[in-house]
Amino acid sequence: MTNLVFTKMHGLGNDFVVFDARNQPVHLSDTQVRAIADRKTGVGFDQMIVVGPPTNGAAAASMTILNADGGEVEACGNATRCVASILMAESGADRLGIETVVGLLYVTNAGGGHYGVDFGPARHDWQEIPLAEARDTLHLDIAVGPLVDPVAVNVGNPHAVFVVEDVAAIDLETHGPVVEHHPLFPERINVEAIQILTRDRIRMRVWERGVGVTRACGTGACAALIAANLRGLTDRRAEVILDGGPLDIEWRDDGHVIMTGPVALSFTGSLDSSLLKAKD
Repeated sequence: MTNLVFTKMHGLGNDFVVFDARNQPVHLSDTQVRAIADRKTGVGFDQMIVVGPPTNGAAAASMTILNADGGEVEACGNATRCVASILMAESGADRLGIETVVGLLYVTNAGGGHYGVDFGPARHDWQEIPLAEARDTLHLDIAVGPLVDPVAVNVGNPHAVFVVEDVAAIDLETHGPVVEHHPLFPERINVEAIQILTRDRIRMRVWERGVGVTRACGTGACAALIAANLRGLTDRRAEVILDGGPLDIEWRDDGHVIMTGPVALSFTGSLDSSLLKAKD
């Protein structure tokens, strides 16, 4: 694999390196993924996305998501919007499905450079998070520094949402990895600190498992609204304000979670072969 072509995109600063493997397979080792993720000697990204041919006839393409540490993850809302924008530009479609390991995600062109992703029903049973043992997911008995009493939600991937007085005062770099690796979470977990501004506005910061603090997380924003609504703190639709900007989140009465937000193209390029020499 020499001169491997990529597209650099982001959703509210949550950034991705996207490879198109629909015509030529892309196989990268964990070591190679980490090398490309390095922001000083590689390209830099929060997640790497490999777009492939679908196996489901209802999908326009498949999507594999790798974190900066090389580990595969189930879902990424910002990346789904970015990939959908590429596919829609090619096909002219205003709605399409993308195949992921958690099922088919449908994306709609909302206009103005914004795209809406339907994540399907949210899950908050302890086995669906998953947790290591049966617990009340609305009030988990966890305390890490100022982060206490989270709500656990799965929106394609697992989240622990902590309601706090001031998100700016939370040291996520210190406390985020401790929560991520808590023994209650056998698959680790994403960590959100949220501050309720009004019944339709939430301020959020996020620690993503396998990545660290990121400027935005689409599934985390969905989890934030669900957690806040389950606690009776917000309505079923709200603007979630992340470090990178706002997302519109709606938890519909049928249980489906809809996330709408912008995408942006940063640049395209090709990887020098020297970056791909390292293998596991």
